[in-house]
Amino acid sequence: MVNSCNLDHTLDDVKKKLADQRPFLLPTTVEKCSQYLTATQSQKNLNELFHLLKKYDLASDEEREIRNQKLNVFFQK
Repeated sequence: MVNSCNLDHTLDDVKKKLADQRPFLLPTTVEKCSQYLTATQSQKNLNELFHLLKKYDLASDEEREIRNQKLNVFFQK
């Protein structure tokens, strides 16, 4: 989705990335992401979510808006 990566990211990887990026994310996004991660997710979804969160803090405002939109769509799956 965001990035081509050959690594499979574990649930713990995604939770750690969420914790790292929490100060930079909208509170509603953090809540939706936390709830999403309580259910069993496919490896593909874990990888996609990891890459949407990765380096969110370093993204421009425009890139953050794009990622926010992608995250909203992602949580509607």
